[in-house]
Amino acid sequence: MNIYSDKRVVLTLDAGGSNFVFSAIQGGVEIVEQVCLPSNAHNLELCLKTIFEGFHSIQDKLNGSAVAISFAFPGPADYPNGIIGDLPNLPAFRGGVALGPMLEEEFSLPVYINNDGSLFVYGEAIAGLLPEVNKLLEKNGSGKRFSNLIGFTLGTGFGAGIVMNGKLLIGDNSLGGEAWLLRDMSDTTTNIEESISIRAIKNAYALKAGLSEGELPGPKEIEQIAMGDLEGDREAALEVYRNMGKALGEAMATVLSLVDGLIVLGGGISAAHPLFLEEARRQMNSYFTKPGGISFSRLAVQVFNLEDQRQLKQFLLGDSRTIEVPGTERRMIYDPLARSGIGISRLGTSASVAIGAYAYALDHLEMEGQFSE
Repeated sequence: MNIYSDKRVVLTLDAGGSNFVFSAIQGGVEIVEQVCLPSNAHNLELCLKTIFEGFHSIQDKLNGSAVAISFAFPGPADYPNGIIGDLPNLPAFRGGVALGPMLEEEFSLPVYINNDGSLFVYGEAIAGLLPEVNKLLEKNGSGKRFSNLIGFTLGTGFGAGIVMNGKLLIGDNSLGGEAWLLRDMSDTTTNIEESISIRAIKNAYALKAGLSEGELPGPKEIEQIAMGDLEGDREAALEVYRNMGKALGEAMATVLSLVDGLIVLGGGISAAHPLFLEEARRQMNSYFTKPGGISFSRLAVQVFNLEDQRQLKQFLLGDSRTIEVPGTERRMIYDPLARSGIGISRLGTSASVAIGAYAYALDHLEMEGQFSE
C-alpha cells in the first residue's frame, strides 16, 4: 500500500487515560494542528461530549472533507463492531459503549477502531522497520524477504500486535496479540507486565536500591542512572534493565516461535534499548537441555540485534550459497540461515500508530469498494 500518494483524509484520535489528542492525516502525513482535550475518563457523558467536540474541531480545520474516522482505543473491546468494554483507565465505559456506531451517526462517516499495539505494528509493517529491512536485504543482494512483523510496546503496560503477510491479526474476539498475559517466569503466579513496564522498572529499582516510594526517581531518571548520566545506584539500575531484558527475551521468543518474522519495539521504555536489548537477544538465542544433557536451541531461528551494525551486517549477509539441482545443470541460490531480527521503531511509536490507523481505514474503505481517486 502506497499511503503517501493517497489523497483521502482520515480523522484520528490518540486516546489516553488523561487526554484525547485529535488530528487528521492525508497521504500518511498529519495535515492539521492537533486538538488536545481532557478525556473526562470518569464521566461517560462528558467523555463522549469531548470526543464529539474534538472531531468537530478537526473537521472545521479541513479544507475538504474526511472519508473516515480511525483511531486507537484501549481494550477490551469488540473492535470490528466499535463497542468499547470495561476499561481500567477509562472507567466511564464500563458495561459496554457503542462508540463506533455513535460516531458514525454523528459524523456520517465510517469509523474504524483498534488497539494501539495492533495499529503500531501495522504502521511499522507498512512504512517503518519491515520495508526498511527488506530494502536493505535487496540492496545487499540477498534473496531473503520478510512478510511477518511482531510489534511490542514497552511503556505503562506491555502491548503487542502481529502482522502476517500484510494482514493485521485481529482474532475472533478482537484479542489478537494480548502478550501482556504471558506468564512471568521470574514469578509464575503473575503476568509478564510485572517485569516489563514502567511500574516494573520503578518497583525493581526501589527494591534493589533500598528506596521508599517518596525517594523513588522516575523511569527516565532510572535510565539515566543506568547510563551513568545521573547520580544514583548504577549497579541496581543496570541489574533492573538486565532482568527486564531477560524477561522480554523470553516473552519475544515465545511469540516468535509461533509467528516467525521480524520484531519491532516501541513505547517509552524502548528508548533505553542499549541497556536491555542484548540481554533479550541472548535469552532468545539460549538453549534447552534434554534429559541426558543434550542441548538444543531455544528457537528454530537465530536472532540478531538490528541496532548493532556488526550484527545487522551478518543478518543481511546470511549464509547464501549456490547448490546444484541433482541430475541437471541447474544451479540455485540457497540460504540455510533461518533468522530473525529485533529493531526499534523507525517512525516513533505515536507516528506508527497514526500511520497504522490511517492505513487500516484505507484498507477497509477499499474492501467496501471505496477506492482512492
